[in-house]
Amino acid sequence: MKLFLPIIVLFFISGCDSVKTEIVKIGSMETQYLEIKDFPNSLKAKNVILAIGDGAGINQITVSRLAIGGPDHKLSIDQLPHQGMSLTHSHNNIYTDSAAAATTWATGFKTKNRYLSIDANKEKLTTILELLNSKGYVSGIVATSSVTHATPAAFYSHIDSRYKEIEIADQLVNSSVNIALGGGQEFFDLEKLKTTHDLLTDKESLRKNYSSSKRIIGLFDEDGIERSADTPSQREMTNFALDQLMNNKCSGFFLMTEGSQIDWAAHDNDIVKMIDEFKDFDKTIMDLINFVSEDQETLLIITADHETGGLKILKQKNGSAVIQWGTGSHTGEPVGVYAYGPGAELFNGMMDNTEIHHKILEAIGYTNLNDANCDL
Repeated sequence: MKLFLPIIVLFFISGCDSVKTEIVKIGSMETQYLEIKDFPNSLKAKNVILAIGDGAGINQITVSRLAIGGPDHKLSIDQLPHQGMSLTHSHNNIYTDSAAAATTWATGFKTKNRYLSIDANKEKLTTILELLNSKGYVSGIVATSSVTHATPAAFYSHIDSRYKEIEIADQLVNSSVNIALGGGQEFFDLEKLKTTHDLLTDKESLRKNYSSSKRIIGLFDEDGIERSADTPSQREMTNFALDQLMNNKCSGFFLMTEGSQIDWAAHDNDIVKMIDEFKDFDKTIMDLINFVSEDQETLLIITADHETGGLKILKQKNGSAVIQWGTGSHTGEPVGVYAYGPGAELFNGMMDNTEIHHKILEAIGYTNLNDANCDL
């Protein structure tokens, strides 16, 4: 044993010395304070918005805060009045992927990594969109990834591999989802899709009015949406989806909106892109907070599927923060949960990710909802 100890120590030290650090300039933007209203604990929500910062752990939020406005700055996400933490492990692994994590929110059950809304034995699990559809709710999905990617897919797809995206696309077309916006043109038969849905393929199409007789699918890139002046942001897609979902006389709506590429940038250990992606996510949250304050019938929940990149904040150096990536993969760290609106008090404290599903149903009084049928 003594023979190997120096080798182990030298390898460990060498590994530490080779870890890459980066410099992030500390920003100075002033905080834009938002109106936050009080909601009585007895009030039930009519609508639900679940906003996901894919891969956005506590330090992704912290670095973004520092880069935007400095250590005392308040992001939109910081202003949510109810905050907790969520455990993220999957069915049989302390590490989760987005498929297993999103399945917990969609169904209230843990499953194996890569599985979408089926259990560990491949039995179909009912999603919250399917439950609410039977109560007369309409639903929407927004993602900056493909709409067939793991997180959005968990809300409508039942399949044993997140990578079967052509099959997942077929399941979306035949699902009860009223509006889906993101990338993913390559996974669909676009000509066939036009016969069943209003198909949107460019940013300008978000400024038009659409018939209530068809569902809407917006596919703005071949796969994930490349950020440019010609493609819509998460904020723009989310506001369009909200307008469409509000324009109905149904029991309520459920909207899932994901900042998908926060995760992708963290996988690449690309701090500049990660901050840019988080900025779009936080602007989306700002609009959602303002929506909840005005509407007063909508519950907003914000969380992450997992942390990505093992991001660390080491020290301040002059006017910058020194940060370090620990991995190119996901980690098993808990993530934040933030809530605002009727029922938001349910999301305080530590919880398992499966509990988020059940807390949403409690917040809207699901057991007391009548069966109904509705469409946009």
